[in-house]
Amino acid sequence: MILIDGSYLEGGGQIIRTSIALSAITGKPVKIENIRAKRRVPGLRAQHLKGIEATAELCDAELKNAKIGSTSIEFIPKKVKGGSLSINVGTAGSICLVLQTLVLPSLHAEKEVVLEIIGGTDVKWSPTMNYFKHIFSYFLSKMGIEIFVETLKYGFYPKGGGKVKVTIKTCKEIKPINLIERGEMEKMDVRSIASELLRKRKVAERQTEGSKKILKFENEIISYVPSLSPGSSINAHAHFENCKLGASELGERGKLAEKVGEEAAKSLVKQIDSNACLDEWMADQILPYMALAGNSKVSVAEVTNHVRTNIWVIEKFLPVKFEIDETNKIISCQKI
Repeated sequence: MILIDGSYLEGGGQIIRTSIALSAITGKPVKIENIRAKRRVPGLRAQHLKGIEATAELCDAELKNAKIGSTSIEFIPKKVKGGSLSINVGTAGSICLVLQTLVLPSLHAEKEVVLEIIGGTDVKWSPTMNYFKHIFSYFLSKMGIEIFVETLKYGFYPKGGGKVKVTIKTCKEIKPINLIERGEMEKMDVRSIASELLRKRKVAERQTEGSKKILKFENEIISYVPSLSPGSSINAHAHFENCKLGASELGERGKLAEKVGEEAAKSLVKQIDSNACLDEWMADQILPYMALAGNSKVSVAEVTNHVRTNIWVIEKFLPVKFEIDETNKIISCQKI
């Protein structure tokens, strides 16, 4: 059984998600201790537990001590079956963070996996569904992985109630990637979404106006959506010949919509100025897929503690070695 110290480096939920996903796909049992030990409220939260339970259902895993607040769990997987799964994360628990646990094992399932997940689509401390659809899934498609995303309903904090349908095709052979040079910029687009409850205040339009103070976007997509709680988000994307960069911001009570858009655009400028192929959020998310593909290399906007933590976990499960070129911010992975 592989033993993982959940307090390592950033010591957050990412250690749980990566460990459980790799346990399921490799068939290696795992014990995670000191779960979220550095957090104000340590132990498993609802969205971590839902991700673990759903992955366990996917591969008939035996779970030990998996409950809210638990600081130590064991996950003993069997074969990944595939099929359809319905998950309710509860209120505005992040749908994207649950997906981070489920996508990887789904690739080695006996048949395609169809997930229907209820929870938060655009919530704090998590990628938005539009980031998952337009950035995360885009990079995985370069590795031969097919993911189809339908956002059926948006869910904002605190009530959530968003709903997505995600279909993940099996993929036993992941293609290596080599993304160092991004090529010429082709276009930029911005997607501004707000609850119908905020239409009168023109929140979606105002977010876009704020972003346009900083950058010129070729395409603007403005949407108002039904939701249980009022909320908004904006996603800005820069398209290059070889890659795509993204940045997102969420609306907040008391923050001007224009300011939200401005912050998203400034965040995208930071990613563009890095000259990297992967933005700082994609940098750690791509790593397990690079490890399964082997012999891959990417340039990243930032080498974060999330990156270092994920590498540490991955190397415990798979016969790979990562190297980080700190000067040029290039991460490479070789099979050993």
